[in-house]
Amino acid sequence: MSYDIIVVGSGPGGYVTAIRASQLGLKTAIVEKESLGGVCLNWGCIPTKALLKSANVFDYLNHAEDYGITVKDAKADFGKIIKRSRDVADGMSKGVQFLLKKNKIDVLMGTGKLLSGKKVEVTDADGKKETYAASKGLIIATGARSRQLPNLPQDGKNIIGYREAMTLEKQPKKLVVVGSGAIGIEFAYFYNSLGTEVTVVEFQDSIVPVEDKDVSKELMKSLKKQGIKIMTGSSVEKVEVKGGTCKVNIKTKKGEENIECDVVLSAVGIEANIENIGLEDVGIATDKGKIMVNDFYQTNIPGYFAIGDCVPGQALAHVASAEGILCVEKIAGHSPEPLDYNNIPGCTYASPEIASVGYTEEQAKEAGYELKIGKFPFSASGKASAAGAKEGFVKLIFDAKYGELLGGHMIGMNVTEMIAELVAVRKLETTGEELIKTVHPHPTMSEAVMEAAAMAYGEVIHL
Repeated sequence: MSYDIIVVGSGPGGYVTAIRASQLGLKTAIVEKESLGGVCLNWGCIPTKALLKSANVFDYLNHAEDYGITVKDAKADFGKIIKRSRDVADGMSKGVQFLLKKNKIDVLMGTGKLLSGKKVEVTDADGKKETYAASKGLIIATGARSRQLPNLPQDGKNIIGYREAMTLEKQPKKLVVVGSGAIGIEFAYFYNSLGTEVTVVEFQDSIVPVEDKDVSKELMKSLKKQGIKIMTGSSVEKVEVKGGTCKVNIKTKKGEENIECDVVLSAVGIEANIENIGLEDVGIATDKGKIMVNDFYQTNIPGYFAIGDCVPGQALAHVASAEGILCVEKIAGHSPEPLDYNNIPGCTYASPEIASVGYTEEQAKEAGYELKIGKFPFSASGKASAAGAKEGFVKLIFDAKYGELLGGHMIGMNVTEMIAELVAVRKLETTGEELIKTVHPHPTMSEAVMEAAAMAYGEVIHL
């Protein structure tokens, strides 16, 4: 069988790439060894948000009195919460199946291995092998998995990764989360909300270390208020498992500390799925566990491309999708612009949520900009007060010379739904003064964006 494009992997990078290729008139096939939608739809972005929504609802019930409502004996059924998450994931995977069929994309179920001559060998569940050719290009979109540390070997039961964290049979009484990136913080919030005693261990001096320092401090304050223990500047040296109990040895600035728990969740990042897929046989270059590509995702071997978590850059679903679209548009003869990786939004879906784009204050100063900074707290927002969600803020960082928005940082309710405005502002090179004059609806959380811009220029009204 011969196609114009064959995509290996059906995550949000792979299936979006395949659909765009089909839209461009290219005969397309996609190879998938497990479930359509990849990790994101089946074991990542989507099912975790389902879990977090359940935690969020339970939080509301536990604080119903704050809203003038009496709720008696609210209980969280851990098994049903997990089942709902799986049902949501299954529904999304079927949705991808429908989209691929609608766009006339052939699904080749099995494990793909790259061959020379723009070919891929697909081995199905029964061991049967079939070879397919791609005349215009093979696109590698094999994603990534939970990173394993030598001193924290995952056994899938007591020491687990994100995949097991969303399908545990029993809710742990005590949980230690190693790493405070988005995955670690989201699971810490989820389990803590349901009553698990949670400790977060972070090697860096601040949690969510890629975020602006003000955001990190605000989140730290909020999570501690929720009852989560946080240990920064600390590292897990070893874990001993005896009789179903984990004894976690933690090195801190003040010395060693031992914590006992039921489960240790390792959330220290990811590693690319690039082993045993034929890279060496074809001669495709890698570096530090990633496939090397140019601005249009071409590898060093003509006709072979790679996108998403298996190439350098932010390991985010929306990045993989954007890369895939850009890649096939280039293959189809269009003239797309290279992706601006400094205008990629990042989100953490705990409570409060975090959303950011562009430079942090520290990065902007290091880059040599003279800054105008505006910060508007949700405590001064009418909508936030009405919603009972006054914690957090919007912080905007402008270039004082030209008024360009260098960075936007938000923490609070629903900020992940607000960040796209700032991405568009940066994409369109809108100035701070233009943002101030952009009328925002009242009352909304998004007014804080306008107010933060006004704060930077000394024109803030409600503060």
